[in-house]
Amino acid sequence: MTDPAIVANGLRKSYGDKVVLDGVDLAVPEGTIFALLGPNGAGKTTAVKILSTLVSPDPASGEIRVGGHDLAADPQAARAAIGVTGQFSAVDGLITGEENMLLMADLHHLSRSEGRRVTAELLERFDLVEAAKKPASTYSGGMKRRLDIAMTLVGGPRIIFLDEPTTGLDPRSRHTMWQIIRELVTGGVTVFLTTQYLEEADRLADRIAVLDGGRIAAEGTAEELKRLIPGGHVRLRFSDPAAYRSAVSALGQVTTDDEALALQIPNDGSQRELRSVLDRLERAGIEADELTVHTPDLDDVFFALTGGAGLPHQSKESVR
Repeated sequence: MTDPAIVANGLRKSYGDKVVLDGVDLAVPEGTIFALLGPNGAGKTTAVKILSTLVSPDPASGEIRVGGHDLAADPQAARAAIGVTGQFSAVDGLITGEENMLLMADLHHLSRSEGRRVTAELLERFDLVEAAKKPASTYSGGMKRRLDIAMTLVGGPRIIFLDEPTTGLDPRSRHTMWQIIRELVTGGVTVFLTTQYLEEADRLADRIAVLDGGRIAAEGTAEELKRLIPGGHVRLRFSDPAAYRSAVSALGQVTTDDEALALQIPNDGSQRELRSVLDRLERAGIEADELTVHTPDLDDVFFALTGGAGLPHQSKESVR
């Protein structure tokens, strides 16, 4: 197990009588992608603002450590280890992409030569060389997002907070951003991601936490979360009617489709459950022509854990 890049114990935040975060516990291992999901207004952005030192937690909160630094004791050290890309672009449209990058280099107190070197490398890495001399106001949404993240990387952060980084992007630009995020983690960066796209969390995140009512309703891998929700099943299809009838008798409580010669068995998709089904078929001397496992998706998980309020968008495109 790698050491946690982010640890929060009993994270709390209230604004007057409104409780936004009510004892949130988080642990994010280094070099992973952690996704925080939740209905609109659940407190996702507030959590990011606290962890990135932009907002102070309530005094009743427990210890919070980011990049190995205690936020209460040494927020400046934590700040030096992180980068933040918010929902709204920090790009200045009145100056060029290159000038935006050089401005960030100045803010990080890089020397002129080092700033130009880092800027050139990042512009090339994010495929922005041709547009570097053009005003950022002329960039497409996807280009602005790439420039935004490139600017975040100028200081060489080990931890990056991405607050809904692909909102409003077209499918192609969103896929490009997904690839960039994967490459960041491959390079050793830890990514803390909030998103309103369920498929985005499913595709990218090593672990996902669902925030509801100021608390973590559930946390785990995408597959672990899906197994929390009933409705999973195994579907067996047969080409031989006799084998189909024998399977129905051997397996007991199943849902049958006589026309398709198919049957469904409640199953959570785990290796143990699948092995049980296959062992019963083998003992009866039956072989299915096709076996498919169906598990609930993150839509189902989100509805079950939050009551469906403020359901994030489900992006239908996929990346293989």
